[in-house]
Amino acid sequence: MTETVKAIQAKAAGGPEVLQLVQLQVGEPGPGEIRIRHHAVGLNYIDVYHRTGLYALPFPLTLGMEGAGIVEAVGEGVTHLKPGDRAAYASQPPGAYSEARVMPARCVVKLPQSVSFEQGAAMMLKGLTAQYLLRKTLPQGGLNPGDFVLFHAAAGGVGLIACQWARALGLQLIGTAGSDEKCVLAKANGAAFAINYNREDFVARVKEITAGRGVKAVYDSVGKDTFERSLDCLQPFGLLASFGNASGPVSPINIGLLAAKGSLYVSRPTLFTHLATRESTQAMADELFAVVESGQVRIAVEQRYGLADAAQAHRDLEARKTIGSSVLLP
Repeated sequence: MTETVKAIQAKAAGGPEVLQLVQLQVGEPGPGEIRIRHHAVGLNYIDVYHRTGLYALPFPLTLGMEGAGIVEAVGEGVTHLKPGDRAAYASQPPGAYSEARVMPARCVVKLPQSVSFEQGAAMMLKGLTAQYLLRKTLPQGGLNPGDFVLFHAAAGGVGLIACQWARALGLQLIGTAGSDEKCVLAKANGAAFAINYNREDFVARVKEITAGRGVKAVYDSVGKDTFERSLDCLQPFGLLASFGNASGPVSPINIGLLAAKGSLYVSRPTLFTHLATRESTQAMADELFAVVESGQVRIAVEQRYGLADAAQAHRDLEARKTIGSSVLLP
């Protein structure tokens, strides 16, 4: 069966204006694939990187790495899903900005009944990112209750999940955000401290909060604007995990800086390295679903846009007008 569905596609790299509503044909899944009918699609900053060409992909390009819906058909060899299953995913290649798609089954998991489609679409990429950061991307000796960590963009989609998860783990998360309103939101979601970086020097404030010791880990999705100053927040043997480039890519660094600032560690992790196998994807998703179903992490969808309004959603995201998670509704 082949049918035509609505999708958002960019013919070339550029600003939000390159996002156009088009009609695409969707056929049957091949071996190792499924066809899913989306009920909600996640909006993420990585979508901006794909649209602008910062992360190079071939055009024309249908954007979107995250979605939730109903499995319509499964291809040969797919045994963990069947037609009619509620499902959600964070997956490559992009293609979620659509009513339906055929995609690899490896990164698709069943969605618990207790989690809505909107929550599923809002939590997979962001929640699994928080999972691999706080549970897998760890400083020397790991993270223990009472330890301080710094999390930039704490009022964003990943940040609000990380604030709650860190609280559940007993960590003292220091969050940064660009407004007093966002700082209040971060604290309401579990941040022990919140710093408005437009009004305060976050390095000085971190040193004040930690009595001069610094934090064991910094989780930084901002990139160019915060990278070197994040190093100054670390205690000796601390870890800087740079997992995004919202302000632009990080400039090359002199590795001797890491020695001078205290034998520091730097990592540039990606979610999709962690999601390389179905088994690792399922294990990570199981842990994410468990903290959500326990009530320790709440997935709040703060903005909703129609699929046709994807360009406006990107404008709002880049202007930092959004808080928490946003979804597109096909």
